Amino acid sequence: MTAQSTPLISVRGLVTQFKAESGLVRAVNGIDFDIAPGGTLAVLGESGCGKSVTGLSLLNLVRPPGSIAGGTITYHGIGDRAPVEITALKPTSEAMRRLRGPEMAMIFQEPMTSFDPLFTVGEQIIETLLVHKPGLSRAGARQQAIEMLGRVRMPSPEVMVDRYPHQLSGGMRQRVMIAMALCCGPKLLIADEPTTALDVTTESQILDLLRDLQEELGMAIMFITHDLAVASEMADEVIVMYLGYVVERGPVAETLANPRHPYTRALLDSIPKLDAQPGDRLNAIQGMVPTPDQMPSGCPFHTRCHYAIPGVCDTLLPDLYDCGPSHQARCVLVDPAFEGAAA
Repeated sequence: MTAQSTPLISVRGLVTQFKAESGLVRAVNGIDFDIAPGGTLAVLGESGCGKSVTGLSLLNLVRPPGSIAGGTITYHGIGDRAPVEITALKPTSEAMRRLRGPEMAMIFQEPMTSFDPLFTVGEQIIETLLVHKPGLSRAGARQQAIEMLGRVRMPSPEVMVDRYPHQLSGGMRQRVMIAMALCCGPKLLIADEPTTALDVTTESQILDLLRDLQEELGMAIMFITHDLAVASEMADEVIVMYLGYVVERGPVAETLANPRHPYTRALLDSIPKLDAQPGDRLNAIQGMVPTPDQMPSGCPFHTRCHYAIPGVCDTLLPDLYDCGPSHQARCVLVDPAFEGAAA
């Protein structure tokens, strides 16, 4: 592998599980993917499919009763030094703390639950800077916090730095969350549904901001979302997850224009159509996502799939089969060896 083709982070066979009364429950089940330096990977799927747990696993932030139980997460982004095997580090280790912030950071889904309500947003950015930049004075950290708030287009950053989280709107809190995540200049940003609770106008502003900052800073982004429109707008590559498995992956344009897994097709079919007529019903995916402790046998999607083949899909867990250049799907219908394979 050449230096140019070396990924920023590489995930192989990742298994993340939780202890429950019913036994061990796998939230992430043997997934593989790479994120290229400066690239954007979208992770798609419904709630409960393992997207957020995947993001937390990359930062080694899975808390008990959860744990990373298998696989490797290799971070290649530290220049000439040897790659770091994240799964070999303790979550509370100094080596892991040095990675979080300066190398990798995360924007959480609901910023209000991520801030301490007793401190101003400026104090919380300042604390982050002081932890990761030991030689920085408090006055210097405050100035950098103001500059970072300005960078994320916060109005009157010298005033907003002294505001408490509850005094800000949802869009402003999300900008502060982005400022806090980026204040140490990470090479990888994990954005977990960063626009879910925002109105359409504010969502567009946040997405534009992330694109501009990515270009300015040269960072990679892992964009966790259930919104296919956001994925198509933001990402280069996409993986679609269902019940902890990657069921389809590939270049975003190819995967969303020519989906080969029935789950990806169902997600696309559920999007409201601009040419819909009055009275037309929305296409919904039948059934519900099973809980991980009720994992069906065979293909995890067969209980909701219109194309399920009795005796095959309920007994066989398919591999990821090639269905195009860098495009794979976990479905027996794209297996060239299966006599019923679809074209």
